Amino acid sequence: MLVVLCLMDIFGIRAYLWRWDRHVLRVIVPPGIVGCVFGTAAFRYLDDNWIRILIALIVLGFLAYSLLPRKALVKKPSDGAGRLWGTLSGFASFVTHSGGPPLMVYLLPLRLEKERFISTCLVYFAVVNYAKIPGYLWLGLLDLRNVATAVALLPLGVAGIYMGIWLQRRMDPAWFYRVVYALIFLTGAMLLYDGIAGLG
Repeated sequence: MLVVLCLMDIFGIRAYLWRWDRHVLRVIVPPGIVGCVFGTAAFRYLDDNWIRILIALIVLGFLAYSLLPRKALVKKPSDGAGRLWGTLSGFASFVTHSGGPPLMVYLLPLRLEKERFISTCLVYFAVVNYAKIPGYLWLGLLDLRNVATAVALLPLGVAGIYMGIWLQRRMDPAWFYRVVYALIFLTGAMLLYDGIAGLG
């Protein structure tokens, strides 16, 4: 998947060029790279099923917490929280390609304008995906079969990007965030299921 993601990142960033939040990227990108380094060092010693379960429980717990009535009293997350979640996101992205849910724990409460939110995510994951390449090469996880698969899947990935652009431009911001929360819930549930099934 890494080669596919790296190629798709180019098209995604081009579609949302210069719309990202620079401050948020300064907070989350360096820790995301550090997370990739941690993932490289720990990869051979980890059970990725337990990583999926841990990420799923964190994300589902965050979603449950966000539904509580007192959520309106909670302040926007600090830069320190962004660094923590950025590191965890980079680590999870390297190990299981599941860096999105941890990052959402930081990004969603910021309530960025929808195109700024999407662009910021695209830049972050583009940097993290390319930062994974040295570690994947060192661990022997990339070969010519990966590249051939990526080339075959790229047209579908690019079509998905432009379909997403078309949809978000026609979507009310309130519904946009509802859809994002719903997708994060589904991702967390799938990670939990896959992790538990993998242990069996």
